[in-house]
Amino acid sequence: MAELLDGIRVVDLGGRLAGRLATTLLADQGADVIHVDRPGTVDVPADAFLLRARRRVTLDLTDPTERAVARRLAVRADVVVQNLRPDVPARFGLGYEDLREEAPHLVYLSLPGFPADDPRHAVPGWECVVDAATANCRIRAGEAPAGWDPERPTYSAVPVASNFAAFLGATGVAAALVERCRSGRGQHVSVPLSDAVFEAVGDAGGYPSARGVPTQKALRANGSGTYRSADGRYVQFNPIGASRRFLSWLLDAAGHPEWAASSDRWTGAEGEAALRALLGDLFATRTAAEWEELGARAGVPLAVVRTSREWLRTPHSHSSGSIVSMVDPVFGPTLMPGTAVEVVGAGERPARPRPRRPRDADRRAVLAESAADPRPPEPPGRAGERRRPLAGLTVLDLTQVLAGPTSARLLGELGASVVKINAPHRGVYAHGVVNRGKDSILLDVEREPGRRVFWALAEQADVVVANFTPGTAERYGIGPAHVLARCPGIVHVSVSCYGATGPWARGRGYETQAQAATGLMARAGGAGPPTVLGPYNLLDYGTGVLAAYAAVLGVLHRERTGAGCALATSLVRTAGHHQAAFLVDGAGVPSSTEPAGPTALGEHPLHGFHRTADGWLALGAAPEDLPRLAGVPGLAELAAFEGAEPDQEKLAAVLGELFLRRRADDWVPDLRAAGVGAHRVLGLSEVMADPAARARGRVVTQTSEEVGEVTLPGVTIGLSDTPLRTGAPARRPGADAERVLAAVGLADSLTDLERAWVVQTRDLPPAWPPV
Repeated sequence: MAELLDGIRVVDLGGRLAGRLATTLLADQGADVIHVDRPGTVDVPADAFLLRARRRVTLDLTDPTERAVARRLAVRADVVVQNLRPDVPARFGLGYEDLREEAPHLVYLSLPGFPADDPRHAVPGWECVVDAATANCRIRAGEAPAGWDPERPTYSAVPVASNFAAFLGATGVAAALVERCRSGRGQHVSVPLSDAVFEAVGDAGGYPSARGVPTQKALRANGSGTYRSADGRYVQFNPIGASRRFLSWLLDAAGHPEWAASSDRWTGAEGEAALRALLGDLFATRTAAEWEELGARAGVPLAVVRTSREWLRTPHSHSSGSIVSMVDPVFGPTLMPGTAVEVVGAGERPARPRPRRPRDADRRAVLAESAADPRPPEPPGRAGERRRPLAGLTVLDLTQVLAGPTSARLLGELGASVVKINAPHRGVYAHGVVNRGKDSILLDVEREPGRRVFWALAEQADVVVANFTPGTAERYGIGPAHVLARCPGIVHVSVSCYGATGPWARGRGYETQAQAATGLMARAGGAGPPTVLGPYNLLDYGTGVLAAYAAVLGVLHRERTGAGCALATSLVRTAGHHQAAFLVDGAGVPSSTEPAGPTALGEHPLHGFHRTADGWLALGAAPEDLPRLAGVPGLAELAAFEGAEPDQEKLAAVLGELFLRRRADDWVPDLRAAGVGAHRVLGLSEVMADPAARARGRVVTQTSEEVGEVTLPGVTIGLSDTPLRTGAPARRPGADAERVLAAVGLADSLTDLERAWVVQTRDLPPAWPPV
């Protein structure tokens, strides 16, 4: 099978992390990526991953001759990606408006910090500044150390905003290429980092408007939590859902059926506390490795908390393709994340290292290509009506919880019609947020009558998304191989915790298990006990975006070849891409340190959080910005640190004392006027009420037939000519059964299916959680 983006030429004009990660996602699927370095660029260890599988050329855009070369490269490309400051591309004649007339076929991706029509558009989008603007700097409920000040922010070196922008940007590019197959025309794709975080906010920002933003609850149901084992290591156990089945399975396997039989006593606050105490004593009786093995045998979501270095060397990470080894031209044999999307059955493709040294070794060939035919290629596709990229396609969504449903929700926003299948007589988590815009049916596909309905739906579908525990769909006879055998033109996407192959493939796991296994929890805990990273579910929602990326890649492949395919992604692959800067390791890779643990406030005093007279602010600046900072009213004392490598502790102490003299809202305008990044640290209620976010559709209100007005995150990918649309409000799960069956000629079967308990149409679960 040809690589999914074979023949697609991408020019990366450079910038920060988001652009490099987005082009890595494209390069890993076969795109020919040309990365443009500016003179004097210094590589960092993470570039072994972020610059792999591409060609490189150094161009000085201030030089007219070299600027003309960059323009020739851009107009001859299929895709241009830029993650530069907002005014830079246009200043050099390389903005979308500068190129679109000469290259109407061009798909152009911009990844700014803040959107052009936001009052903060000129604010430098440093990671901590975007985190402050999106409330992405709080400790998750139940994870804070004793005595923690809930108003205090915490800094994570994991760049969630940049990562989500890259994931969404690559998805938007693939979708625009699909649409180009119809219309023959490109368009501008825009994913500001501040918009991208709304995808991570997810259900945390979805609520009936009258109730306001809900208070986040700790993950404590059924004994869920992180426990210390006999060898001093930790395990993460998450028996998710209203059912106690996972807890009972664990207790049975541990030799305590009497506890499992009396689990009904662990209700209410006192009962939950008693259960956690009991589990704490139980987990202290065996080593972490023994518990992980027992949990795997019992089929429960349980994982050892590992460091990222341990994850890099875990046999499963290699056999699943989540981690690969390649010979980097600088570091030699090097471990790093594999591809985000796997082509099932094709085997893990050998990873291609970054270009050999010297950095500009590809210059002659790249320039020769651009000079050989300076004209842009003929627009591909055929001139036609411009509609959303997936308009006219049908998606069959068999997924549960967050990651899978998010992927299908995104496909619906891109124009597809989505049919949502859930199991009858169970609750559906976050239905009002992740399943909006879908037709919902409660159908039991485990039983033969339900499978007949499934096949009737699948035969009319273009995409199937499923996240059964690996092996389950195969047991039902509806696995990827079965679906493609019967529907050879379909795109099948599988989502799981650990991946489709490897010794852990059949293991159950959720956000917390994937965080534990891959080093995220250890990183968040720092020198203390491991903790769940982030106020939002960065792996669930990140995997949802990458599964949507996989589906759109599959659709593009089908548009170009006529063939269907089976693709897969997983929570642990997403975790690898979130930690890309830290998951590059080998004998030649220099060691590095990072701010870690709940008390971390930033990378250095000029990039992080500071307390003010009435709250906290984020400061985003570099050492070379000290002269400008010293010119800010109230910061003249910083002039003493100019001209030399400042003493970081002393600089932090001086800044800390100075910022306490004024309120955050007084500091921020003056700091921005000096040209540095600054933002008051917001709470989620403020983020969801932001007028700019609401005006741009990043926060929307809808009317639920069940609870009235609801508030939730809106669309996060901007397409200039075929914009995404938020799906219709979610009805109760199963409320669309009659319409779903009628669409495949089975309306007359509804009564019989309901009598057989295969379809549920009465006593439907709520779309929104009760008060």
